[in-house]
Amino acid sequence: MPREFSRARRIAEQMQKEIALLLQREFKDPRVGLATVSGVELSGDLMYAKVFVSFLDLEDQKIAEAVRILNRASGFFRSMVGSRMKLRAVPSITFHYDPTLVRGRELSDLIDRSVARDRDLQRASGEEP
Repeated sequence: MPREFSRARRIAEQMQKEIALLLQREFKDPRVGLATVSGVELSGDLMYAKVFVSFLDLEDQKIAEAVRILNRASGFFRSMVGSRMKLRAVPSITFHYDPTLVRGRELSDLIDRSVARDRDLQRASGEEP
């Protein structure tokens, strides 16, 4: 029976879980704040991993610094992931900012404002919603 997911995808999903746990429990740098791992992309040869992170409590100007801090600590993450996952060759890890969480929040706010504006316009014109 063929496997549903490729080896690279299974490793990426496991790496995402492990790095998220490390960020939550082991990595203690207040400049990073609350970071969440939104995804991991592995190269075809499984030697390079792009880890996409979002930050829940950082202002825009501090995000670049937080990503730099995580990239400086990539050796720590690589060694911890290697020991936890028992991989023969552990991918080199680089962190990248993922703005989808912020963009989703912005779009949700736009939708909420638009619905409220439509409701106000209907009330002003005498129509019932």
